[in-house]
Amino acid sequence: MRRKLASFGVVALTTGAALAVGFGTTEAKTVPDSQPAAAAADPQLLAATVADRAADSGLDALAKGPEDSFVRQAVVPGAGGLNYVRYHRTYRGLPVVGGDAVVTVDDTGNIRDTTAAEYGRVALRSVTPRITAARATATAKAQLKVVEHAAEPQLVVYALTKTPRLAWEALVEGAKVDDHADHDHGHGAGLVPSRLHVFVDALTGKVLDTSDDVKHATGTGYYLGRVTFDTSRSGSNYVMTDPNRSGLRCGGQDGQSYTNTSDTWGNGSGTDLRTACVDAFYAAQKTWDMLGEWLNRRGYNGNGGGPPARVGLNQVNAFWNGSYTNFGRSQDGQRQVTPIDVVAHEYGHAIDQYTGGAAREAGLGEATGDIFGALAEHYINNPNDPPDYTVGEEVNLVGRGPIRNMYNPSLVNNDPNCWSSAVPGMEVHKAAGPLNHWFYLLAEGSNPGGGKPSSPTCNNSTVVGIGIQKAGKIFMGAMNKKTSGWTHARYRVATLQSAVELYGAASTECNTVKAAWNAISFPAQSGEPQCQSAPSDNFSISVSPTAGSVQQGQSVTTTVSTRTTQGNAQTVTLSASGLPAGVTASFNPPSVTSGGSSTLTLTASASATVGAKAITITGTAPSGSHTATYSVTVTSRDTDPVDDFSVSVSPGSATVEPGGSATASVATATTSGNAQALTLSVSGAPTGVTASIDPSSVTSGGSATLSVQVASTVARGSYPLTVTASGTSGTKTATFTVTVQGDDPPGGCNGVPAWSATTAYSPGAKVSHNGRLWNSTWYSTGAEPGAPQSWAVWADAGAC
Repeated sequence: MRRKLASFGVVALTTGAALAVGFGTTEAKTVPDSQPAAAAADPQLLAATVADRAADSGLDALAKGPEDSFVRQAVVPGAGGLNYVRYHRTYRGLPVVGGDAVVTVDDTGNIRDTTAAEYGRVALRSVTPRITAARATATAKAQLKVVEHAAEPQLVVYALTKTPRLAWEALVEGAKVDDHADHDHGHGAGLVPSRLHVFVDALTGKVLDTSDDVKHATGTGYYLGRVTFDTSRSGSNYVMTDPNRSGLRCGGQDGQSYTNTSDTWGNGSGTDLRTACVDAFYAAQKTWDMLGEWLNRRGYNGNGGGPPARVGLNQVNAFWNGSYTNFGRSQDGQRQVTPIDVVAHEYGHAIDQYTGGAAREAGLGEATGDIFGALAEHYINNPNDPPDYTVGEEVNLVGRGPIRNMYNPSLVNNDPNCWSSAVPGMEVHKAAGPLNHWFYLLAEGSNPGGGKPSSPTCNNSTVVGIGIQKAGKIFMGAMNKKTSGWTHARYRVATLQSAVELYGAASTECNTVKAAWNAISFPAQSGEPQCQSAPSDNFSISVSPTAGSVQQGQSVTTTVSTRTTQGNAQTVTLSASGLPAGVTASFNPPSVTSGGSSTLTLTASASATVGAKAITITGTAPSGSHTATYSVTVTSRDTDPVDDFSVSVSPGSATVEPGGSATASVATATTSGNAQALTLSVSGAPTGVTASIDPSSVTSGGSATLSVQVASTVARGSYPLTVTASGTSGTKTATFTVTVQGDDPPGGCNGVPAWSATTAYSPGAKVSHNGRLWNSTWYSTGAEPGAPQSWAVWADAGAC
């Protein structure tokens, strides 16, 4: 079953939003074909290999049209032996905003779940804009009160609503009016900083949506007493840069790490900025450790990296701006905004950004930050800031005590304890109440005892908690499935799926997750996992080939294969939907025992609609249903059968060390008409990467071997190679991505340092990457030069 939705953004101690999709069942799935030995020895490589096949085949929630593609972004390991493989969708080469997807794979290569943004599949008549980029920029600038910078717009497909649109994504920076402010944020009366993404309809010029990278939070300084934390040594000085946690450092508003002549930092004063960095740096390091020990997450970005912190912001505020956390002061100027839960809240927003698309409903992002604040306080257990479920209780920002309350949200500003249809439209901090309440009930229960406060339930039920560490692990597992535009409904489904994957469908943990959702009056969702015995039988379905063409009045066939992935074989009944007008489908046989195959015949009538369309093939069995996608192109009978072919590369990617090599199989097929002679070539290899195909010519239906050699001087990164097959009927291409791991060489471009995914860059920085020189135009960590999502932070200065 497919569940879905989508949006964008970054966060701080004051925002919200999220969503997901999945099978709706608890079964594991495998993709046909045995895995290479190298992949089987590396769970993350195995997960990538399996997930890539699923993405290529359009498995379940990954259904796609003939002009869609999935591009793998990252493999993030999680708890319970699970790996989360993230993808971005493209349409005719354009990024699809709201088209992201996640495949959950266990360490043995079984697919446990697929999630995708709701409106990811796209069909546009044209990708030619009527509105100019300059007009889109002007429209974007009009959204801010003060504009300091505007980046060149990027043409995208906006798919956050049911009808996709061709759009310009413009990025403008400056300040906007703060409708919820009751104090000066330092950018002018009633103004707050903004880094705003504006999506402008490329055909009409209408603003479709906006998403702000800067999400504001408020807090106050708090001193933890004498603590021990990690710093670096530079000559005779100590530097507040973490030698063990990549990217983590602390300093002032200039972005430079603080230095000290001794290893004793701070004087305990609420106005001393080095003391503020002691609080922030210690909390950030310990929160990092909590992620690893409790949640099995490697750093803030999931791959061993994290952003820096800055203190000394001259605002009654703290926020995450997409590149670093920033901490200001209390209203009376006596304290800095750096207690544990506020620091962890801001870093929680970083985790939220690094883990899939942004949420659509208010409150989810703020509650996410609060949840990580509570997790950090309980893990650190510092007597000067003891663990609790109130937010910023030491802050006393404007003399009103805590900012939010998780066990009884109504005690602060009358925030809602219970879900209602009004919550998604509330101010983002107020809307955090229901999810915060859910987390407390899950972790501690309604009457935990032991000095912990009781929590009222909205349905008068009694909930017994499972402990904060298990609650955090389940919530992190759900976040790892997150795609664009998530809602509270998607979190309910994803947390239940996460509980089933980690603890089983019949577990206390699964039942408590459901009870906590019910206790805040959030209703059950169609297709959500059921907390009972996990199904013992399961199967998978695939199609080969995945595309073909048929002339009006003719037919085309493909093979539908099934496989028993768990338990016993079962009867699978096959059906097809989404057929073009005038095309009928038949299966021979119409049902198979899982492990068997059937021939699908598509017959086009003399008047069948001409064109390409993706159809859905469904296999239904007692354990549930699974789907695969087949793209069929109907051609006119007024022309002779057209000779045509396809080309593919398997596997579609490989990871090598500098100095290593990789091979892949290049397969061709005759998709219509007669076989033809094909010339094979490969292009796109950067300096230091040598690629060749042997043999260089085949008859369609034949295969060849792609060989890639990577020199020891090649910088780490991902390098897409284009395999081209040319015949009398035209040319076709396929992509093979080489990911180089290991340390970068000393530098390229005449000594310019190579780009590093763990280095924090500021405007004006220069790096070399993929044989080109790049200039930094904004603050970034982990944004790869040349990657579609990094267009706003790197400018291409040409080849070396």
